[in-house]
Amino acid sequence: MANTEQLVTQRLTESGIRYSRGRRAVIDALSVADGPRSAAELHRDLAEAVPLSSLYRSLSVLTDADVVTMHHGSRGVTRYELSEWLTGHHHHLVCLSCGTVDDITPPPDLEADLESVVISLTVAGRFSPKGHALEIEGFCSECA
Repeated sequence: MANTEQLVTQRLTESGIRYSRGRRAVIDALSVADGPRSAAELHRDLAEAVPLSSLYRSLSVLTDADVVTMHHGSRGVTRYELSEWLTGHHHHLVCLSCGTVDDITPPPDLEADLESVVISLTVAGRFSPKGHALEIEGFCSECA
């Protein structure tokens, strides 16, 4: 966490953005989350510390600074998580019933296979990939 805190402080300082108490609370909440969180989920956890209007402003500022990444879910719910340069490359398991999103990190050999598929698909379309994200939809163990 301390390293994340230092990296975020450095990024925001370089961008001329103040690392306010509210933004720090958002980063802290996302640091301990086991997957991306919606604004509603974050507000439920941070309601005492960060008013809803401030939460949305903080998420916008942190997204613009590339500290937080926004994911648009298949059900129209936008979720947020710390950017990969802070957390490492990973993918998501999305429950179609309860909406939970869990992070997964495949073993290096499977990640290499995914990268190979990405390259194969994009070369055919004359597209230059800069990264990839995989979301696997299904049902979590609680909903299955």
